[in-house]
Amino acid sequence: MSPYKPLSVLHDGEKGKIISLEGGRGLERKLIELGFLLGVEVRVLCNTSQGPLAVLLKDSKMAIGRGVAEKIFVEVEEC
Repeated sequence: MSPYKPLSVLHDGEKGKIISLEGGRGLERKLIELGFLLGVEVRVLCNTSQGPLAVLLKDSKMAIGRGVAEKIFVEVEEC
């Protein structure tokens, strides 16, 4: 099983290191501007079955759409 997963499948409290952004150039640029950089740790605060995900990136809380979260791949850190 690959340790790389889209951010959208992580459960509340799980964290991972960003390893890849799989969107087009515009989406990648926007994510980078928001701080989604390779190697940065991101923690899922709230992931319900529908709607946006609440995440903690560095010291900032933000909500991102589920479709966008599916394009952010992370290396999951085991607890």
